[in-house]
Amino acid sequence: MSRVILHDETFEPYITEAETAAAISRIAQEVAQRYKGRTPLFLGVLNGAYFFASELLKRLDIPCEITFVKVASYHGTTSTGVVTQLIGLSQPVEGRDIVVLEDIVDTGNTIEHIVSALRPQHPASIAIAALLLKPEAYKKDIPIDHVALRIPNAFVVGSGLDHDGLGRNLPGIYRIVN
Repeated sequence: MSRVILHDETFEPYITEAETAAAISRIAQEVAQRYKGRTPLFLGVLNGAYFFASELLKRLDIPCEITFVKVASYHGTTSTGVVTQLIGLSQPVEGRDIVVLEDIVDTGNTIEHIVSALRPQHPASIAIAALLLKPEAYKKDIPIDHVALRIPNAFVVGSGLDHDGLGRNLPGIYRIVN
């Protein structure tokens, strides 16, 4: 892992691919135990969570389904504070155990938006699983049930996270150099 430049920003190695994989394996064990004997519906938040969703689901030994929604709240390296739903949920969730998969939770605006959209559809339960959580930035009361890694409030890329479209394919996690 060496420094990379994406657009006009420099990023340095922060969390290795092996550390990320180990954290996802731990989350998979938690989720499998929680939903043993049930068939949860995983709701991946695109684009960032596709990596986390793929890695998590292939480690699960329980029956499950997956679908995706696409929302956006970032422009450049800062959150706009406004969540825009671009592609909505297309299958019924009533009576289902829903596990929302997020690449990163910072302010919590995206999570709040998704949970608010799910509740009127009467799922049996809603849980949140995140690859990364920024506890210093999180402003909501919605519990994040499964967290792979907690990080400081720094801008990061890699393992599905991007900077204006670039960097998702980087192995491991890189943080911005100020």
